[in-house]
Amino acid sequence: QVQLVESGGGLVQAGGSLRLSCAASGRTFSSYAMGWFRQAPGKEREFVASITWRGGSTNYADSVKGRFTISRDNAKNTVYLQMNSLKPEDTAVYYCADKPKITGTYDYWGQGTQVTVSS
Repeated sequence: QVQLVESGGGLVQAGGSLRLSCAASGRTFSSYAMGWFRQAPGKEREFVASITWRGGSTNYADSVKGRFTISRDNAKNTVYLQMNSLKPEDTAVYYCADKPKITGTYDYWGQGTQVTVSS
């Protein structure tokens, strides 16, 4: 089992920045990658970004490329999402998720953190 705790959400004006953190604990040695997802009211959850623990390979949704940056601190078992040039359409609950090596799917999820961007 892997436990994930997100933090860093809040209210920000359009054009502003926020940094989300996701602290992992438990069987973190079994993790292959971490991802950030978001879900806006009335919409399905969507992929935002991902990063592998080993090598730091990253992947981004087209909607956030050039504005968001995912990074990780292996020593702290923590993944970050730096969000710049925020837009009202970025408003959502943001979740981090863990992808174990053995399954290749995002099996563990945090409780989510609210990000609200005002226009």
